[in-house]
Amino acid sequence: MSNVHETDETEEIMLIAIEKWLDQKVRPVAMELEHGDVYPDDLVEDMKELGLFGALIDPEYGGLGLSATTYAKIVTKISEEWMSLTGIFNSHLMMAQIVQRFGTEKQKQHWLPKFATGEIRGGLALTEPNAGTDLQAITTKATLEGDVYVVEGAKTWISNAIQGHCVALLVKTDPSAEPRYKGMSILITQTKDPATGESLPGVRNGNKLEKLGYKGIDSGELIYDRYECDAELSLIGGAEGKGFFMATGGLEIGRINIAARSVGIARRALSESVAYAQTRKTMGKPICEHQAIQLKLGHMASRTRAAELLVEDAARAYDTGQRIDMEAGMAKYYASETAVEVATEAMRIHGGYGYSKEYPIERLYRDAPLMCIGEGTNEMQRIIIAKQLVKRNPV
Repeated sequence: MSNVHETDETEEIMLIAIEKWLDQKVRPVAMELEHGDVYPDDLVEDMKELGLFGALIDPEYGGLGLSATTYAKIVTKISEEWMSLTGIFNSHLMMAQIVQRFGTEKQKQHWLPKFATGEIRGGLALTEPNAGTDLQAITTKATLEGDVYVVEGAKTWISNAIQGHCVALLVKTDPSAEPRYKGMSILITQTKDPATGESLPGVRNGNKLEKLGYKGIDSGELIYDRYECDAELSLIGGAEGKGFFMATGGLEIGRINIAARSVGIARRALSESVAYAQTRKTMGKPICEHQAIQLKLGHMASRTRAAELLVEDAARAYDTGQRIDMEAGMAKYYASETAVEVATEAMRIHGGYGYSKEYPIERLYRDAPLMCIGEGTNEMQRIIIAKQLVKRNPV
């Protein structure tokens, strides 16, 4: 559950500050950083000052304590300008939410203030080379030796793996447990010294993964080789065997984020298309007067608005503290498919210019497909939706 502390007025102030930052700092450099796949160090410092790394962390621990509803609006707004930026703080906040929701008070006091300022940044380390959607198939293990856990294994496709300093790491603490999920735990593992950027003993980065889109943010590998961490500070909740449900619970806000990002992509693709259709002329008139283009714009606008409403619905449900895997799944599934469809239609409306790197359309077109994969595939979302639908409506 998000700790809701803002009013409509403070939400408006926050959104105005974000808009100003996007206009002055992000828009002038986004295209260059995107095409160069350059990590946006200066913009990360700005995001620290704006409080984005503590957006969902309770003020008691130094965060802003924003509602998921306000958070989703912020994510959408930033994604309209450059979606990659939202991944830097969202992956971090999924890690922070696991500590905030399930950690001991000592763990909260130790980690959350550092997370809130962005002094220590990181993400969620679930995926392995042979374990993605099937999280129970992970092989990374942690063995308790005295008062420390010794970790062996590897993770891949981890956001902030290279530029970050810490991850919430899904491990097997009892590899022989049946069913498999009962042997899984989450450890908070610091991977780098935030002051120097040097890797800590027993953990190192593998490759930085090259991607079709989602440039600027690092997606990488983490390799653990007899890495040691303090059990009391690292084992979330202080008890083994609860990691699977912590991980899936942490994904709820991640799926709302993916849905909000998707809305941002769709909104930008729509607004660019509406503007272009009024200035581009064929057959002696603006193409917005051609029925073929009107059909596209009408469909794009309706899909985008429907996606917005599903995101609002999921965010409000999250703020009540109820179980929302169905609502988050619906929002993530529908909004991400909308982003792909609207970005594709925008490219068709722009014609050759949509394929050019001089316009943002090709970036939106490359970014959108990731939304269908990240934080659980859309195929899995539909299964989750169906199971919850049946469970909530027994005969």
